[in-house]
Amino acid sequence: MKTVLRRLSRSLFPGALLCAALLAPLPVVLAPSAVAAPAAPVSLSAQDQAVVAKVEEYLNGITTLQSKFLQVAPNGRQATGTFYLWRPGRMRLEYDRPLKDFIVADGSFVFYWDGEMRQQSSAPIGSTLADFILRKNIRLSGDVTVTEVFQAPGVIEVSLLETKDPGKGTLTLVFEDRPFQLRKWRVLDAQGMTTEVALLNPRTDVTFDREMFYFKEPARGSDFGRGN
Repeated sequence: MKTVLRRLSRSLFPGALLCAALLAPLPVVLAPSAVAAPAAPVSLSAQDQAVVAKVEEYLNGITTLQSKFLQVAPNGRQATGTFYLWRPGRMRLEYDRPLKDFIVADGSFVFYWDGEMRQQSSAPIGSTLADFILRKNIRLSGDVTVTEVFQAPGVIEVSLLETKDPGKGTLTLVFEDRPFQLRKWRVLDAQGMTTEVALLNPRTDVTFDREMFYFKEPARGSDFGRGN
């Protein structure tokens, strides 16, 4: 199961690879790579552009979201937990027992807590693929490049990557069409591994305690750290 979490942290938060102290076992530390060429512009049809605009409007309309999630790792193993989002800048993922790992974004940094090792690692939000969805104003252009828009009955998928460093991986957002809402995301990482997270009964406009989105080291014997 630890391998599952290592894949998720590496795929969602590739910038955290810089934090070798904790993430050496977590996402597998990689040697520094050469500067990647920027992503080539992609020509989208008028219909695709309309879909992208709809996705932007939907994401910008979310202030808070809470959902149980089901994560499927590249090897097929599964984990469950709860996902919390409070835009802009704040996010939290907590895994169900027996795991005691969690990820929290406080507006500036993303923190990962390895419950087994009792170690913490962090990376600037701006160095992660999660950055674009945590911004105050989400725009799927400029430093983000939409590579594909796929539509099927009841489903819309939008794939994107970081324009200046496409080698970080591809993030695909999957939406239910009616009603239009985010239902899952997939991350194809730099090693060609795909991790998928499905949202189960997501709820928006929920109220959170701000302290949930500050990192605090859990006391021994407790599951998750919450701010004071």
